[in-house]
Amino acid sequence: MTTLTDRPNTALLVIDVQNGVMAGALSRDAVIANIDTLVGKARAEDVPVIWVQHSDDHELKRDSENWQYVPELVRRGAEPLVHKRYGDSFEDTELEALLAERGVGRLVVTGAQTDACVRSTLHGAFVRGYDVTLVGDAHTTEDLTAYGAPAPEQVIAHTNLYWQWQSAPGRRAGTVPTAEVTFAADAD
Repeated sequence: MTTLTDRPNTALLVIDVQNGVMAGALSRDAVIANIDTLVGKARAEDVPVIWVQHSDDHELKRDSENWQYVPELVRRGAEPLVHKRYGDSFEDTELEALLAERGVGRLVVTGAQTDACVRSTLHGAFVRGYDVTLVGDAHTTEDLTAYGAPAPEQVIAHTNLYWQWQSAPGRRAGTVPTAEVTFAADAD
């Protein structure tokens, strides 16, 4: 149903599951295990897995230990790695070109942080014409209550809730648990 013509394929997007991002993340191990399950399923079904890796001049300096992907998730050499410096994985990256090359019009989104890069990428993809499914138990965030944010559980629950009902002409959105993810184009 995507508004992107001639793009019948789906891709799994794994956003910023890096040591420094995941160090204080809620349900770290469970979220990583769910992402690993989805990566395995995508590979088994020949669905592209696209890895996204954030860098900045502070906590996620390129090539630092914090910048590295968590050791539990292993990217295969043929799987694209998108380097980014902004929250939205599309901004100033080659993500759009990689998806176009693969005929992708639907994204299944996982990763961190829920209230930053995941949320920015969800909206960025949707406004660009993609159908976007958020995997409700395969994204997480850290506790930012000291800065006035809701508790991480509430951030995740709210994002799952509002993305479940997101809509726009010619596009679909939704939230599903890992166990219900399907990579078929007519899945939603």
